Amino acid sequence: MKRALCSLRGRSALAAMAMLAVVCVSLDAQMGGGQASAPLPSPAATATVTVAGGTIDVHYNSPRLRGRHIGGPEIVPYGQVWRTGANPATTIITSVPLVFGTLLVPAGTHTLYTLPSADNWQLIINKQTGQWGLTYNQDQDLGRVPMKSKPMTAPQENMSISFENTTAVSTELHVRWETTDRYVVIAAPSTDRPMAAAPPKQ
Repeated sequence: MKRALCSLRGRSALAAMAMLAVVCVSLDAQMGGGQASAPLPSPAATATVTVAGGTIDVHYNSPRLRGRHIGGPEIVPYGQVWRTGANPATTIITSVPLVFGTLLVPAGTHTLYTLPSADNWQLIINKQTGQWGLTYNQDQDLGRVPMKSKPMTAPQENMSISFENTTAVSTELHVRWETTDRYVVIAAPSTDRPMAAAPPKQ
């Protein structure tokens, strides 16, 4: 009789331990322990460069095409200001004053937008920071500059921002997605370079 009770208690203890193990594994899976979490639809990304005696850092989120097309109603509709990324507004931080195209941008933190069209794009440097990407106040614009274009040999699924063709005094800021490659030249300020004036306050 004692042996039967001991055996029964042993089986009960084993069953309880097995149940506890199942619960722990379930909780661990729910909390993501030991497993890679699912990738974000538009993961965070950073572009960094050292130029003209300072640094430029761009913080943005990179959306994917997923069968969509630039200029369509789903993403980057032409004629509307675009956050140039996804989720929070895209932030650009410069440690020294720099010239974006013809626009003098002081050192500090700004928000980067673009105004796309089928033929021409504009880069917008905005003084408001910390907002969600869909928030745009034109009266906070530092200025706008036209963007140049380069051909792409193949479509690009992931939207990207990058610095290329960097020298000691200049670099190119590229925005690429699908078959679009738009960029502006960023350079050290020069006393003989004509500068774009900031828009008047309204």
